[in-house]
Amino acid sequence: MSNKETLTGAEALIRSLEMENVEIMFGLPGGCILPAYDPLLKSSIRHILVRHEQGAGHMAQGYAHVTGRPGVAMVTSGPAATNMVTPLCDAFMDSIPMICITGQVSTTAIGTDAFQECDTVGITRSVTKHNELIMHPDDIPMVVRQAFHIATTGRPGPVLIDVPKDVLQNTMTWSWPTDEEVIASLPGYRPTTKGHPKMIKEAAKLILAAEKPLLYIGGGVLKARAADVVRELAELLQIPVVTTLMARGAFPDNHPLCLGMPGMHGNATAITAMQKSDLLINFGARFDDRVTGKVSTFAPDAKVIHVDIDPAEQGKVRKPDVPIVGDCRIVVEEILKSVQELLAEGSTQVNIDPWRSKVSGWREKFPVAYDQSEPGGRLKPQFCLEKLRDAAPDGTIVVSGVGQHQMWTSLFWKFNEPYTWVNSGGLGTMGFSVPAAIGAKAARPDRTVWAIDGDGCFQMTAQELVTASTEGIHIKVAILNNTYLGMVRQWQEMFYGERYSEVNLAGCPDFVKWAEAMGCVGIRVDSIEEIDGAIELANSINDRSVVIDFRVEEFEKVFPMVPAGASNDDVLLHPSQESERGLLR
Repeated sequence: MSNKETLTGAEALIRSLEMENVEIMFGLPGGCILPAYDPLLKSSIRHILVRHEQGAGHMAQGYAHVTGRPGVAMVTSGPAATNMVTPLCDAFMDSIPMICITGQVSTTAIGTDAFQECDTVGITRSVTKHNELIMHPDDIPMVVRQAFHIATTGRPGPVLIDVPKDVLQNTMTWSWPTDEEVIASLPGYRPTTKGHPKMIKEAAKLILAAEKPLLYIGGGVLKARAADVVRELAELLQIPVVTTLMARGAFPDNHPLCLGMPGMHGNATAITAMQKSDLLINFGARFDDRVTGKVSTFAPDAKVIHVDIDPAEQGKVRKPDVPIVGDCRIVVEEILKSVQELLAEGSTQVNIDPWRSKVSGWREKFPVAYDQSEPGGRLKPQFCLEKLRDAAPDGTIVVSGVGQHQMWTSLFWKFNEPYTWVNSGGLGTMGFSVPAAIGAKAARPDRTVWAIDGDGCFQMTAQELVTASTEGIHIKVAILNNTYLGMVRQWQEMFYGERYSEVNLAGCPDFVKWAEAMGCVGIRVDSIEEIDGAIELANSINDRSVVIDFRVEEFEKVFPMVPAGASNDDVLLHPSQESERGLLR
């Protein structure tokens, strides 16, 4: 008698997810994926029912951001699958591990323009690390194992599995592949993890010889769980550190070596330190255009050490002097060891005290700044964020939408631990915040989660607060409501002669009533005097989600700012600091 177990494809799919230790998934059922929802009734996996498929994708991203584990989303075919393209692309751009399972029409109907048929694999090929159409139920366990392996190794990213309805309905003989079998099944996939010894030693020598070194920390440090060893290297050699938008919290903001965020809307010290550096030590960042500004003028005197798990990033934007392909944690450990060996052998580090002194002077002279509210005037969004920040419990997770509020949050919140900042960096997806915050809270129910949103972003995905209410996943939302598409309006004011084209959102709904309609507590704040009480009330409510509508100054701008295509040398400072910009030379 055979001990082989016979399962339907649907049962095999859910069991495979259980074998991969999936505890939570996000999704919305429909015709072609419906067979997979039946075995979920008996599964240990918690399924969170979303109101829109895009919400499922962003929730999976939020979950992955704070756990490092793949977020899982499952939706049906056709429009459900195409609604997943944005979160897949977002995850692809930001290297977020994610598994997306989509239903497909039956194998016999593929190519016939059947109801809700689309070429999901073709559509998503450019926004996934890997995708696959399963044509036989026996293949399900191996494809799932491959998906999780690919999503979490090398440069993390999203993987899509497309499963026809009849593949879910037909039977298979259960078998779970071993680790060895999975690796053998992917002969062309062998990510490099260890750095090349010659390059490691060369990097160590350059670091010790640099007069103006700077650690340039990207999201790859967080993906590799390398924050602690990066800090050890920085402290050993007392090298200043900048953290990109995707790396906020990878190095503590309250650390004396931390200069904060560089880039288009970074702070003046971080931007200038990169420009004046003679050695950029890049750990896990990709030299994106928001950081470099005009590439030909970026850090003109700097040699570059570039550590990245993805060999395709080497030389893509800036040619490195020392390219090192490998896992960021492993490579930084190797560099640290090599530095320590050189020091033990009698090598010395060049005195960088003058460089640190200069950088400290910039930091003291050019803090992030804004004009305080006038008596009886509109609230300043920066002030609201400072108040939220100061009242937030330790370990609060902050999830941002995209726009002015994203930049203000990164500039004015203090991120002192890893995995407390969640945002859409590379793709810049409006509507990201609310669903991603729900995913983060589902992963970390012990943490306070604040979603910081703009009124434009909020209106794109706010319906997911119904999901939060029905699932008991209680988040807190702060809307910085300026009744405009704020960042677009800022550009139109500064670069289009104040010709405001289609950016006025003055017909906004009553967000308090909207919040209440979705089962949340709604609070409106119009004045400085109301802020403290509103935030205290919001922090005291833990049995429902809370939405605070901060009615902020309409024409407030984000400073500093490097105009698109301009050199970082031409950074626009806050007007109160422009007279002192000569000190940055």
